[in-house]
Amino acid sequence: MDCIFCKIASGELPSYKVYEDDVFMAFLDIRPMNLGHVQVIPKKHYRWVWDVPNIGEYYELVQKIANAMKKAFHTDYVVSLVAGEEVAHAHVWLVPRYEKDGHGGAIDTRNVKEFSEREMQDAARKIINEL
Repeated sequence: MDCIFCKIASGELPSYKVYEDDVFMAFLDIRPMNLGHVQVIPKKHYRWVWDVPNIGEYYELVQKIANAMKKAFHTDYVVSLVAGEEVAHAHVWLVPRYEKDGHGGAIDTRNVKEFSEREMQDAARKIINEL
């Protein structure tokens, strides 16, 4: 299978990991909508979020990471998105929002931002420190 998220979960591809256990993993998106944009995935391949058998545990983790992001980035506004069209592996986007972040009233998925490796490492560390 040629799934980029499976390759990240197996360690075949590098990532800015913020969380990992036996079942799930969370890492910074390399095409972030804002600094701190996280993907939360099951490590086993499922096509859609609703295919994940332990979806309750999955969303408990999503909640835990979103709350850590709120503290890490000093915002009450973390958007979650489930689309599943760009990568054929179950994933939940968590995107911290800020005043004047360039997205307006709703997240603009075309508004991808670039950050240095250092900025990405610092963002990951901030989330990890709040978990």
